[in-house]
Amino acid sequence: MAIWRRTPQQAQATADAVAAVPVAREPVAPKKSPRAKMMRQYDLVDRVRAYNPNTDEDLLNRAYVYAMMAHGEQKRASGDPYFSHPLEVAAILTDLKLDEATIVAALLHDTIEDTESTRSEIDQTFGREIGALVEGLTKLKRLELVSREAKQAENLRKLLLAIADDVRVLLIKLADRLHNMRTLEFVPPASRRRVAEETLDIYAPLAGRMGMQEMREELEDLAFKELDPQAYEVVMQRLDALADRNRNLIGEIETQLSAILKKNGVSAAVAGRSKRPFSIWVKMERKSVGFEQLSDIFGFRIVVNSVAEAYRTLGIVHTTWPVVPGRFKDYISTPKQNDYRSIHTTVIGPGNQRVELQIRTEDMDRIAEYGIAAHAFYKDGVGSPTEMLQRESNAFAWLRHTVEVLSESANPEEFLEHTKMELFHDQVFCFTPKGKLIALPRHANVIDFAYAVHTDVGNSAVGCKINGKFAPLSSELDNGDEVEVLTSRAQSAPPTAWESLAVTGKAKAAIRRATRTAVRDQYAGLGRRIVERLFMRAKIAYADDKLKGALPRLARASIEDVMAAVGRSEMKASDVARAMYPDYKEEARGGAKKKVAFKRVRSKLTRAAADTSAAIPIKGINNDLPVKFAPNGGAVPGDRIVGIVTPNEGITIYPIQSPALKDYEEEPERWLDVRWDIEDAVPRRFPARLLVQNVNEPGSLAQVATVIAEHDGNIDNISMSRRSPDFTELTIDLEVYDLKHLNGIIAQLRAKAVVARVERVNG
Repeated sequence: MAIWRRTPQQAQATADAVAAVPVAREPVAPKKSPRAKMMRQYDLVDRVRAYNPNTDEDLLNRAYVYAMMAHGEQKRASGDPYFSHPLEVAAILTDLKLDEATIVAALLHDTIEDTESTRSEIDQTFGREIGALVEGLTKLKRLELVSREAKQAENLRKLLLAIADDVRVLLIKLADRLHNMRTLEFVPPASRRRVAEETLDIYAPLAGRMGMQEMREELEDLAFKELDPQAYEVVMQRLDALADRNRNLIGEIETQLSAILKKNGVSAAVAGRSKRPFSIWVKMERKSVGFEQLSDIFGFRIVVNSVAEAYRTLGIVHTTWPVVPGRFKDYISTPKQNDYRSIHTTVIGPGNQRVELQIRTEDMDRIAEYGIAAHAFYKDGVGSPTEMLQRESNAFAWLRHTVEVLSESANPEEFLEHTKMELFHDQVFCFTPKGKLIALPRHANVIDFAYAVHTDVGNSAVGCKINGKFAPLSSELDNGDEVEVLTSRAQSAPPTAWESLAVTGKAKAAIRRATRTAVRDQYAGLGRRIVERLFMRAKIAYADDKLKGALPRLARASIEDVMAAVGRSEMKASDVARAMYPDYKEEARGGAKKKVAFKRVRSKLTRAAADTSAAIPIKGINNDLPVKFAPNGGAVPGDRIVGIVTPNEGITIYPIQSPALKDYEEEPERWLDVRWDIEDAVPRRFPARLLVQNVNEPGSLAQVATVIAEHDGNIDNISMSRRSPDFTELTIDLEVYDLKHLNGIIAQLRAKAVVARVERVNG
């Protein structure tokens, strides 16, 4: 929508008009729309006064006039005055009985984004509290991001952060989205689908997570109607037909339930209703069943006066009608994370009809319908709405925690993906061995459970027991499982592959963070070795304290940052030396001197008596250094080796005889002295490659594989090519312990009659 531009004279006229609004409730009516009749100023004030007699009428009047004049002649896609939209949003919030600051912010929520109004102007006219609410609802402008998803994610991130500071931002945003969905028919088709998808992916689940079930269901149905109108119409027709068919049965069940409870001394309100179209469709899709096969389309709510009466009602119902096994859930003793509390059960009721019952108190019923909005925000003496919810609401605590986790996502698309993941799942409830309840999304596994207990437990997890039996960490959890996570101090960081196994955003973020930290530590360790080696060769003293004083000259915040930069080849070790010792001079390298330096390095490394005191020890791949081996041939203990540093990839280890080293003769600064550091007590395998020329006859490949297996070699990969009718050439990647082990396998292969030639490949 184009932003309406106000002149300074118009802005002053608006300010004068707002200042002149009297406290008395005199109507200031906007121009009538040909399409819709808008709520008048005094109507809005009356709606707020109905539940909050002490409301500030002057504030409401001024906000009404300010918003109406700020939006001026702007029109909605329907042709209605734009001001009708914020007015309807405010009306939705009065149904939730929200405080006057929220109502005012609703009236003003599009002024900063879509008019010439500014945050400072809102602050000056209505106060900083309302200004902050309006700012939290304002989308980011001029986002220089590649994709629409990235823009959507950044706006969502801003919104969630604002919600974490003040929950009223969420309530206004949901009311805003609800009215937009109610008027979606006037929006262009392409935009309609995008808005409906976003509603179904983000806003409806978010309303559900905050316990606002009624709003969630309406948002879902409106989105469903837009995204799949044919399915929506089919479900609605079936629902109408079923309602006509069972009209008398529903009344009969309500009457019987009320009579039975009254007879047993329980005062209760009983009401029946059908499931909503979207929830029916989802259940049909999930269970792959037809409409007629659903047994719980109609449900009955029993609202009683106390928790004791709720459980008493459950006993009465279960002794009156047969219970359907597996259909009982007690959300009073174990509430959902969105504060929902109720008892669910299904019985075979009158007419042999399955009847789903929800039993709850009046307070539970109010929270079930309105969620966090059920709290009386307008009451005095309870602190700010956010402070109150921090004390009383698990749903809001979950939201704040989720925002903290999601804010660590590496990029906007990742943030959007994990936000949807956190919002969308149903829950399972599991227990620690000490009885602590852990709520997780459905399909979560032990990895998610471990990180839900504590990040350190997740990072150090090595195994688990589910209900006393050993099980894989990837095991999916069910309601009621008791999970014991087995940990080891030897594991400080989780395997990277866990991120693809985890379901929860918290687990994924923690794994990603631990992986980044582990990789950074590896590069920092490599950088430290490179720096210390240079200082040793230059015969100058190195000390962390001295480097700490040189950090400003290196533009790094910590010693670890410097070492990691050196390890990634983002900074030279000589730069560190110069920062600490300004008189340090690096050996000049250039042109012919580079080749001379290369020959000197290679000559030194090939000397049998080379001094290894300054060489970097190499234990294998799974150590504290970012190490990999030559891609075309590897290296094994017993080889004389050299390390080649590649930016952001670490060290690649080559045998000194590898022809690939010629590619680096112009870059002697990338060469590192390295040496093997192998413990006999902890045998490790290392990669090697063999080229085998085999006689082309049946069973020859089996003989080669048998020789390698019998001599404890491990084949990683074999490729074959036919060089002539009589011979096949095999390229075999295998793992061996050392050079002696490799030479033994080569000797045994050469002894076979089917093998014409064997040689090691040095890539």
